Amino acid sequence: MHLTLGLVTAIGAAPVGGASGDLTGMLVQVFPFIAIIALFYLMIMRPQQRRAKEHAARISAVKRGDTVVLSSGMIGKVVRVEEQEVGVEIAQNVTVKVVKSMVAEVRTRGEPAPANDPKS
Repeated sequence: MHLTLGLVTAIGAAPVGGASGDLTGMLVQVFPFIAIIALFYLMIMRPQQRRAKEHAARISAVKRGDTVVLSSGMIGKVVRVEEQEVGVEIAQNVTVKVVKSMVAEVRTRGEPAPANDPKS
């Protein structure tokens, strides 16, 4: 038993006991993981939270007469606004009730719709 302990020490294994170098070594090993988590938060989570907050603000500001794009891709005009739902006219005299969270984009009355064909 005494021979194996001497052999392990001679090979270069760290001696048993707390040394200040162990803390530094542990920090060097953990730092890449901390850096990856920080980058993940800054590059993915934070912009996504900002977009969600902006979308919620636009949805809450929907008013009668706005043009909206639904998550299904339908475009319609808001004719009625309630607490949780919006009445959207998708065709002449065709109104559907839509849950506010399903509104993907809000276009105000002042924004012109793009033309299908270029003007010559």
